[in-house]
Amino acid sequence: MIGPSLLFVILLSFSLSQAALSEDAGLMTPETAWQKAENGELLIIDIRTQDEWDETGIAPDAALVSLYSDWGIPNLEFVTEILAALDGDKDKPFALICAGGVRTAFAADLLRDRGFSQVFDIGEGMLGSGDGPGWLARGLPTRECSDCT
Repeated sequence: MIGPSLLFVILLSFSLSQAALSEDAGLMTPETAWQKAENGELLIIDIRTQDEWDETGIAPDAALVSLYSDWGIPNLEFVTEILAALDGDKDKPFALICAGGVRTAFAADLLRDRGFSQVFDIGEGMLGSGDGPGWLARGLPTRECSDCT
């Protein structure tokens, strides 16, 4: 029979390995992204639409590059605009955020395929997903975005 101490060690090891796998796969929690952004270690890029930015606000200092327009039309300049937000540096670390992680998963794969090497996905998004409650529910800071373009 496995004792409580051994069971705790096994569960802790599993949890730590899962966290490492998630970061290796490019997933990042909102807290980690915020901490790294505050420390100047990465740029957060919000890929939602103007209407979504207006509704919830955005992470402070986030760059804004919509993957789609408010009408669902793909942004054909998305990769170019991401590169511009990174000052032309495909090796600069950045984390993508959307509402619930669907668009960021797609966009992260697209950008990795285009040669961006430090792409992270805030899978919880602003509103939450199966990965967790999201930026807003975690009480992380936002700023109004009624004039963002």
